[in-house]
Amino acid sequence: MAGDITTLFRASTAHSPSIAMLGRAAGGGAGGAPGRITDFCIPCNPYFPTPGMFEQLGGRLREILTYYPSSADAITAELCQTLGLNPQTVAMGNGSTELITWIDHLLVRESLAVPVPTFGRWTDQPMETGKRVDMMLLPEAHGFRLDPDAFVRFVRARRSRTAVICNPNNPDGGLLTKDQVLDLCDSLQDLDLVVVDESFLEFSDAAAATSIVEEAVLRPHVVVLRSLGKNFGLHGVRFGYLVANPALAGRIRSMLPKWNLNSFAEAVVFMLREHRAEYEESLHRSRRDRQEMTALLSALPGLTVYPSQGNFLYVRLPVGVDGVTLRDRLLTEHAVLVRECGNKVGSSSRFLRLVVRPAQEVRQLISALEQVLYGGPAQPAPAPAPMLAPMPAPAPVPAPMPVSAPMPASVPMPVPAQVRTGTPVRAGTPVAGPPLGLQLVPASAQALAPVPAVTPATPAVAPAPGAAAVPGAGPMAMARGYTSSGTAAVDRLVSG
Repeated sequence: MAGDITTLFRASTAHSPSIAMLGRAAGGGAGGAPGRITDFCIPCNPYFPTPGMFEQLGGRLREILTYYPSSADAITAELCQTLGLNPQTVAMGNGSTELITWIDHLLVRESLAVPVPTFGRWTDQPMETGKRVDMMLLPEAHGFRLDPDAFVRFVRARRSRTAVICNPNNPDGGLLTKDQVLDLCDSLQDLDLVVVDESFLEFSDAAAATSIVEEAVLRPHVVVLRSLGKNFGLHGVRFGYLVANPALAGRIRSMLPKWNLNSFAEAVVFMLREHRAEYEESLHRSRRDRQEMTALLSALPGLTVYPSQGNFLYVRLPVGVDGVTLRDRLLTEHAVLVRECGNKVGSSSRFLRLVVRPAQEVRQLISALEQVLYGGPAQPAPAPAPMLAPMPAPAPVPAPMPVSAPMPASVPMPVPAQVRTGTPVRAGTPVAGPPLGLQLVPASAQALAPVPAVTPATPAVAPAPGAAAVPGAGPMAMARGYTSSGTAAVDRLVSG
């Protein structure tokens, strides 16, 4: 039922519910078959493995499920031969999350610094083990771009002992150059550890020229994390690897179970060598899809799409539109699953992360957004100005409604009849509902105009009531730490 599906999101405090859970809630049975859901939530390669590879895996299904896998050392040796790595510098894990857990337990001492918003395990994992997590807010006024020098100053001011960056960053897709990353690592060479998470780097336009894998093995304090599930479109297999100086890599490897990698991971790793060309083609198609999807989303009135080098796009919704309501209606009315970012530290419900998908699925997303936001096809938005180009002072616009504020009594939030009455409804079943844009956004042309990504150097959202004030805080005050996100609970957590 629609109510069951949306309840799953409200019960999830850090991540979205799995496709299997959504399938069961939508009536997919015990197996959790996803049915008609079109997934823009889970970052995955839609073009790999190829259909032929899936047929090959399917033909070996009984063998794969019946027998033990080889040892992790044997699987790691094959991966390293395929990728041209030294096995002494590599440790493979049951997903990158397992490696993050061991990095935290073995290598992180009392504190860790990380820019936010970012991948949630880099904030949640060390907090769960009692570490101090120093979070530097990426400025929306600069398109969430990380300033490496400002981050170094932030680490020094907080006296953090470990520093982590994601390159490209999740959820915004911001990317540093290789020289910037290496300068950052060398500027912090006195730290216990610097982690560069390159989980999504393969989807960038210049992946080979950006990775620091070769340089990391020469630095005793640097670890590079890579994902295989994301790159190969196989999240369910759970495999990833890290590259580091042999001493660091060996320390992690010595703590991993002998059979921490499953037989599906082994089967895929041993298929890679003969399918490298298909894999490279899948990355090329994903990069092309990102460009096309960016152009289509940027044409929607009031939507701001930030430049990305990942296989996802970070999108700011029109003024007054709540991402939670939009997410629920896209799923229950159009069977489109999106990632609303209200539970990401440093983000809010004004933002979605949308995974790059093939053109026919993007058209379904655009149509669903037009129906829910505008009540029908929208007129294309004017072309946005370059992200970092100087802009004249903007004309006054109506003050945005705080994302955490209650709805005015004069604008009741519509609830679909099926949800009010508890009538069962499968995901994808059309549910009548008025457009969010007409309910939440002032009906003037000025209010529906796209919000420019470059704003004056003032906070984009007023500080939440009760949030601790940060002296001198603002989009440019990065070295001073956290600025208000507009969500009181997040502000108290981070600034406190």
